Amino acid sequence: MATDGYVQIIWDAPESEHRGTPARCHYVSTTQTPPVLAAELAQAWADIQRYHPELPDLAAPESLIGESSSACGHELSFERLLHEAVHGVAAARGVRDTSRAGRYHNRRFLAIAEELGLDHPEEPHPSSGFSLVTLTPEAKRRYRPTTERLQRALKAHTAATAGDTARSFRGPAARHGSSGGGVRVKAVCDCGRNVRVVPSVLAQAPIVCGGCGKPFQIPEPVATAS
Repeated sequence: MATDGYVQIIWDAPESEHRGTPARCHYVSTTQTPPVLAAELAQAWADIQRYHPELPDLAAPESLIGESSSACGHELSFERLLHEAVHGVAAARGVRDTSRAGRYHNRRFLAIAEELGLDHPEEPHPSSGFSLVTLTPEAKRRYRPTTERLQRALKAHTAATAGDTARSFRGPAARHGSSGGGVRVKAVCDCGRNVRVVPSVLAQAPIVCGGCGKPFQIPEPVATAS
């Protein structure tokens, strides 16, 4: 239902990482969040439900836009959406598919992932387990129209938000890197992996990479010659 330039979307926070979160109703401004992408995410979720009816409804497709997770994937894509669907099925079955505050994806997660068309051919990662799953060839064929449709919507969303330039006013939190607005910046480790973190949180204690054992650090800005 749309009213005065807003779209009403009912949703739950995704999967087992947010158990117990009640359903919420959000009015999303169509002038701030391109409604096409949110609609395509909802449609892609419905396409997954056609093959897996026990999958609960996705109640906030727009919550995935711009959200990154070192455990579930940084890039928004159909593969990421199917990953979230695995958590959805696990929640519907009452299966605890993660541990360590949702970071470590266990073999119960992997078993459901295989049902939904995802594969993890390697050994589990020491910190994220079986989180880095990929589409199987069969799943790629099954969801090709869905994937292509979602990719077009993602490109349109990127184009619509590309106007955020250095001339845009972003407020004190973004200018000074404070945690007041929850602004996250990229921190890297010695092996090249990166996470997004609020600078003040990183200042409290080191965040150590599970791959190389070195702490993530915010790179110093490179000075440009005038």
